[in-house]
Amino acid sequence: MSRIAIRNLTVRYGKHDALRNMNLDIPDGKITVILGPSGCGKSTLLRSLNRLTDLYDEVSVEGQVLIDGENIHDPRADLLALRKKVGFLPQRPFPLPMSIADNVRFGPRIHRMTREDILRQIGAPADAAASRHAAMDLLVEHYLKQAGLWEEVRDRLHAPGANLSIGQQQRLALARALAVEPEVILADEPTSALDPISAQLIEKRFQALKEKYTIILVTHVLRQARRLADYVIFLYMGEMVEHGPASFLNSPRDPRTRAYVGGEIS
Repeated sequence: MSRIAIRNLTVRYGKHDALRNMNLDIPDGKITVILGPSGCGKSTLLRSLNRLTDLYDEVSVEGQVLIDGENIHDPRADLLALRKKVGFLPQRPFPLPMSIADNVRFGPRIHRMTREDILRQIGAPADAAASRHAAMDLLVEHYLKQAGLWEEVRDRLHAPGANLSIGQQQRLALARALAVEPEVILADEPTSALDPISAQLIEKRFQALKEKYTIILVTHVLRQARRLADYVIFLYMGEMVEHGPASFLNSPRDPRTRAYVGGEIS
């Protein structure tokens, strides 16, 4: 069974249908790209997967989003547990007003992880750290390495995260998301504000991380979708038009998908 299953999902802002009656299973351990022109519902779909839609006024959600068999839109759902399980990487990074190291430590501290929890999570031996503080130092190094940032910041871990370049800030945001060991990473156009070199670094991290995490990425850049996607969901005007292995972009069935791939609509 797929970890994420979407059943009859409709999302409205007031009277406007942002998404209509979606049914889909998202494959585990792959990069799934949500593709489509601006205003088609891509970000709304992404936000519905960890209930960031709750932050918007007059939003209503019908249907179900099942993660590990539980409907996350059930009023009784545990939001703290959900946000731990499903990490989020925004379009533009916003480092927390604290040091680089404390940005990474933030989530584990909120979840009150013990020394033993930390060492188990990063795969370190039980005797690798004598205290929780020492274990946190190992955790910071571990996730900064996963985010491809460690070598650039290892000598200034106590400097403010806001002092980093925007490309480094996005990788710090990735490290912060990974530090609570989610099962799923949601990324909302995470390279759109970055220079080409920083964007390439983020893409390489995603390709490495998909062996351990399910990654769901929103983009409107067809070239990026072709580079990264194992699976593609194409949306148009709130409707899921086509979905399947990324190879379908070479021969789409629906004329709207063909028009998008051919550059006739954007």
